[in-house]
Amino acid sequence: MEETPDDAQVVQRVAALDIGKAEVVCCMRLPSPTGSSRRVQEVRTVSTMTRSLSGLGDWLAGLGVTRVVMEATSDYWKPPYYLLEAAGFEVWLVNARDVKHLPGRPKTDKLDAVWLCKVAERGMIRPSFVPPAQIRELRDLTRYRVDLIGERNREKNRVEKLLEDAQIKLSVVASDIFGVSGRAMLDALVAGQRDPHALAQLARTRMRAKIRDLQEAFLGRFSDHHAFLLARMLTHVDTLNADIAAVETRIEALIAPFAQAAVARLDEIPGIGVTTAHAIIAEIGMTRFPTAAHLASWAKFTPGVKQSAGKNKGNGSTGKGNRYLARALGEAAVGAARTDTFLGERYRRLARRRGKKKALVAVGRSILTIVWHLLSDNNATFTDLGLTHYDNRAGTQRAIRNHIRGLNALGYQVTLQTAA
Repeated sequence: MEETPDDAQVVQRVAALDIGKAEVVCCMRLPSPTGSSRRVQEVRTVSTMTRSLSGLGDWLAGLGVTRVVMEATSDYWKPPYYLLEAAGFEVWLVNARDVKHLPGRPKTDKLDAVWLCKVAERGMIRPSFVPPAQIRELRDLTRYRVDLIGERNREKNRVEKLLEDAQIKLSVVASDIFGVSGRAMLDALVAGQRDPHALAQLARTRMRAKIRDLQEAFLGRFSDHHAFLLARMLTHVDTLNADIAAVETRIEALIAPFAQAAVARLDEIPGIGVTTAHAIIAEIGMTRFPTAAHLASWAKFTPGVKQSAGKNKGNGSTGKGNRYLARALGEAAVGAARTDTFLGERYRRLARRRGKKKALVAVGRSILTIVWHLLSDNNATFTDLGLTHYDNRAGTQRAIRNHIRGLNALGYQVTLQTAA
């Protein structure tokens, strides 16, 4: 017989918020002053303006409320969460999927707040991970950098489409039309240069071997209309480049006081560079997760378990987690897969049996496990197990097990002894 902890302990003084854009409905539940088993309940509706939220915090503090629970509703949860957190409350942000209202009952903001409060006071929900303020600021910057890079890529694609419309085939000859040579040619087109020979002569270094192909590529119908649009697009790309550089400078300044050494340790992992290390730390913190398995489960890099009537159901998919973390780990896994390291060999072994996509997820899980150990222990360092790890260790152990199993099947008992 196994003893398990009882999680249904009643939180004596608790409040729950149903959050909207303009209003917050707060349900508060306290013990009865008469000592009976019944609970005292009160519901209030306040504005989401700062003054009203501060007044709500004062009211809850005066009643001795210790825990405030709220659903993650778009970005509307952030003002109440930050204000109540600063006021000293234990604030829980919970997944709305875990506290869905029971079917067949009316649904209003008031009833939702009451239901959430009743569920919270019995300890039937768990809080979501919300990083501390310093990590939240870093996360805002790293996510904004991702958005800026995406916008820059979209603008570069517009430039290529514009050149195709003008029958300028520069992208056929140059692998990167925004390199040194390509950018010089684009600027010349905007300035009014239309001579294919003169444009081709702007090639630099290795591009000069393709001058004849460049001359053919510039035989198009590039007009003043195309020049006007191209000038706007190039200006936009330059602005985005400047914004990305400014954000990266801010990230480095923000992360230096508390995680510069951690970034250096993460940079040693194959596939992870400084930029990816910044993104990972911004998403998981330094870290609050008790084990590497907890972190992998939260990040949805662990196959889900669904079992009914003794049968496993579903396809074992991991589900959808933090997309910014998944992006960083995916890029790191792709980079590690190309290396002659343990992670690279792990990818190739799994890709042969399970396919490339599952292999990348598995390598991403391995990288996340390494990250947890490096962030949890400041004295930990990364050591690559090497390309031959499976051959030297796993392969040998597997062969030993197979031989023993075969001899046992023939009726022999095997005792292993290391040769002198």
